[in-house]
Amino acid sequence: MARQRLPVHSVEAKRIDLPKPGDNRPAKLLFMKHNHDHGRSHENGHGASLQLVPVRFEFTHPTATTVCIAGSFNQWRPEAKILHSSGAGRWWKETALAPGSYEYCLVVDGQWMPDPLAKETVPNPFGGRNSVLKVAAPPKAI
Repeated sequence: MARQRLPVHSVEAKRIDLPKPGDNRPAKLLFMKHNHDHGRSHENGHGASLQLVPVRFEFTHPTATTVCIAGSFNQWRPEAKILHSSGAGRWWKETALAPGSYEYCLVVDGQWMPDPLAKETVPNPFGGRNSVLKVAAPPKAI
């Protein structure tokens, strides 16, 4: 059975309530997942023949304790791309992406923000800006 694609602006929710000590009821949790794509996912014709291109993200913030990247390349899940600290407020992450155009934000200590090093940004539906990353296809081998 094919998995149904979420419509733009959809929210999936699950509730989890944690019982109090001594309470034998089962736990119920609430998880909300927003489809943050807003119709501007990467514009790739994903085919089996596409070659992944190495990409390095770098960011500097003197007081950051955690830095993640959320974007159309990881379904806007910051926990999927956590940057590594190299000390002195410098952060980095290497990954590989298919050629195409992607939108993303940095998530710095839980705060979503555009990448200050991005060459291009676009407005997002939350009143902020998303950074744009354009990944070029690697040159063809002769």
